[in-house]
Amino acid sequence: MPIYRLSRHIVFPDPREAEADGLLAIGGDLSPQRLLTAYACGIFPWPHGADWPLLWFSPDPRLILRPEALHVSRSLRKTLHRGTFEVRFDTAFDQVIRACAAKARPGQQGTWITPEMIRAYQVLHHLGFAHSAEAWMDGQLVGGLYGIALGAAFFGESMFTHRSDASKVAFVRLVQHLQGWGFHFIDCQIYTPHLSHFGAEPWPRDAFLSALASALQAPTRQGHWQAAATA
Repeated sequence: MPIYRLSRHIVFPDPREAEADGLLAIGGDLSPQRLLTAYACGIFPWPHGADWPLLWFSPDPRLILRPEALHVSRSLRKTLHRGTFEVRFDTAFDQVIRACAAKARPGQQGTWITPEMIRAYQVLHHLGFAHSAEAWMDGQLVGGLYGIALGAAFFGESMFTHRSDASKVAFVRLVQHLQGWGFHFIDCQIYTPHLSHFGAEPWPRDAFLSALASALQAPTRQGHWQAAATA
């Protein structure tokens, strides 16, 4: 399959033409319009370093979690019942994405969440498309995650934790709220054992794209989310 080079026009190739590793295109920018178009097409940016052009991916299979299939372990349920953490949405987006960028990743040098990525997703947050779920303890942010909401689809991007179970609790509460709001799925992008333990499953790309087209028929829950819960 060819690797496409993006132009100034905000158009993406068919995601089914991606390479075996999911790489579809290079170049372009991180403007809000291009990012939202990419997600709506089942494509996401994944920078690989300052010396690389911007890379765009659509992997096959795609790791997907249906909210109703969420699995919570017995130990995590105990943490949820204890009320160790307060979970908030959209109160500290900048802190969350910067903490995700600073997270150490075994086997990786640096982070794919570049300063340009941070600025781009801050703009999407300001526009009401990017959201954070945050775990707080004694007034301190100790874990969380961020992602993009379009229609009835939520695209998870990254998470971090400074306390055991903090990001897990934030994730569970987010999924529970997404289910209540009628979201169809959470896109976890690429397989990890951590997310598979929550019930996420690999879907063929064609199945994901079909589900995405259906989810995009729903109105986007745009704006800052105001839900909060003790967990």
